[in-house]
Amino acid sequence: MSSRTARRAGGGAQLVAAIVLVASVVGAQSQTIEEKASSCGACHGEAGIPQDKTKPMIWGQQEGYLYLQLRDFKRGTRKNDEMSPIAAALEREDMLALAAYFAQKPWPSLEQARAPAEVAKRALVAIGSVGCTGCHLGEFQGDGSVPRLAGQSREYLAKTIADFRTRERGNNPGMSDLMNATSEDDLAAIVEYLAGR
Repeated sequence: MSSRTARRAGGGAQLVAAIVLVASVVGAQSQTIEEKASSCGACHGEAGIPQDKTKPMIWGQQEGYLYLQLRDFKRGTRKNDEMSPIAAALEREDMLALAAYFAQKPWPSLEQARAPAEVAKRALVAIGSVGCTGCHLGEFQGDGSVPRLAGQSREYLAKTIADFRTRERGNNPGMSDLMNATSEDDLAAIVEYLAGR
């Protein structure tokens, strides 16, 4: 099986999982928030660590950020084949409750290696130039509606940056502008630095 065929098969399986999740959300109006949240583990990991590293860790993520992303998926300002139909089936109260539920979970450790000294040095210069700490704060823990970046998977961080650069991720034009104003080498260093925090 070619890698392209394998990717299509994997994408198809994820789409089927998303359809099943939508059906379970729509048909589960009387479920507790724990029951509703349990279906999220299919993509985001039963213990908070996704098997597909291009999916974000949401355990321990900032509550306001989680809510805004669900809202944006529902509105269509952020698009994703799996998340968009799931969010479309959620009411505002569900989105708020899910955001609060996952924000209270402990942030899992991926035990990713720290960036080598030269890479970290380059990343810190780029971070200072871009002004990342103005929103994500000094330890990259985020706050409120700004996401934690420290310790997120390398693959997800790289994918998110790429999506901002191509404007495929359209729910934060300011981030797209910043990512496009930064060199690919600097962004790669930032990914390594943040993943290892």
